[in-house]
Amino acid sequence: MVQRTLNDALAGHKDERVVLRGWVHRRRRLSAVSFLILRDRSGLAQVVVSDDATKAQLDALPEETVVEVEGTVTANDKAPGGFEVTAPSITALSDPAETPPVELWRPSMTATLPVLLDHAPVLWRHPAQAAYWRLAAASLRGFRRTLDEQGFTEILTPKIVVSSTESGANLFSVDYFDRKAFLAQSPQFYKQTMVGVFERVYETGPVFRAEPHDTVRHLSEYSSLDVELGFIHDHRDVIRVLRDVVAGMVAEIRASAEPAAELAKADLPEVPAEIPIVHFSEALRITGADPNEPDLSPEDERALGRWAQQEFGSDFLAVEGYPAAKRPFYTHPQPDDPRWTNSFDIIFRGLELCTGGQRLHRYEDYVAALTARGENIELYEGYLEPFRHGMPPHGGFAIGLERWVARLVEADNIRSVTLFPRDIHRTSP
Repeated sequence: MVQRTLNDALAGHKDERVVLRGWVHRRRRLSAVSFLILRDRSGLAQVVVSDDATKAQLDALPEETVVEVEGTVTANDKAPGGFEVTAPSITALSDPAETPPVELWRPSMTATLPVLLDHAPVLWRHPAQAAYWRLAAASLRGFRRTLDEQGFTEILTPKIVVSSTESGANLFSVDYFDRKAFLAQSPQFYKQTMVGVFERVYETGPVFRAEPHDTVRHLSEYSSLDVELGFIHDHRDVIRVLRDVVAGMVAEIRASAEPAAELAKADLPEVPAEIPIVHFSEALRITGADPNEPDLSPEDERALGRWAQQEFGSDFLAVEGYPAAKRPFYTHPQPDDPRWTNSFDIIFRGLELCTGGQRLHRYEDYVAALTARGENIELYEGYLEPFRHGMPPHGGFAIGLERWVARLVEADNIRSVTLFPRDIHRTSP
């Protein structure tokens, strides 16, 4: 079999015969010649068809048909990348494709969100749509690379669990042989446990939230980038690692996905050397919210995003010290005032991107915290066991990947950048 050449590599094969394989992206017939725009994973290539027999063959190959093209690489400043393929022979590798729901050759996606979601397996082929996930993939590479370089170990934990990891969260139940189980809404317990083994761990994977949100920023299943690290002084050590992770994600997009960023019209942020920090009580004052509010509203977050830009020129703001009543039982209290906690949210351009903080690490503190919330200690024995055998001070955070990408491209709805979104209405495709 002749080795395939990708479309973006034509420049290295000037005047050579090459074999391309991909999809018929667009056909254009002029009086003297026809043009085939071929799409593969690397981009677009222009194929010039001048003989009548091949033009007739191309006419019978609708857009999205998969083909093989053998031809000569010829320089042409007007062609994509400055080169095109001439004197081609074309072989169909699939049956003639049916007309897609949207013309994928158009520069921008014209589908409404319902059409995009209903026909996602085909419409993700649109280059501008695919660019969203290329940003996500680059972000994942940057996330992993940054943590690997800081001595973290990647772990994979179960998604079928016996109980909740965060009090009050709704769970999806599943029939698990002869007993009831649940889909994990977080790897929290497992990543804390693994701090007792590897000190520094991270995981990427799906999490599930059975919460009846029907908003432009929530999903029932999303991709979570989780980090946990031991031997910290407090939650600010965690914020510093988070800052490095976000910077690494942006750097990887710039290094390996710049064309996708341009196609998706992504506005890549400059990550400050230190993320500015404000206490929750001060955040309420800045936004003019009721000082007794236990959480920030979406409007509060937007106001804080504007304030961070005005005060620090920063797209990022850490809000620390959330009230203990609004944080999970494992959250470490603020040492000088237990009404508050050593926890934080990261606000990115006016939207909560990430939640994290310092955890409790002493067994007796867990017993006291669970008892105070009326929880049955026996239900948590599997989780609490490592704390009876010595755990270091530790903390961590989790970033929602789809929310991150949605904010980079200023998407109106998180579903438009999610491969196959799951929400209260949708379980397919």
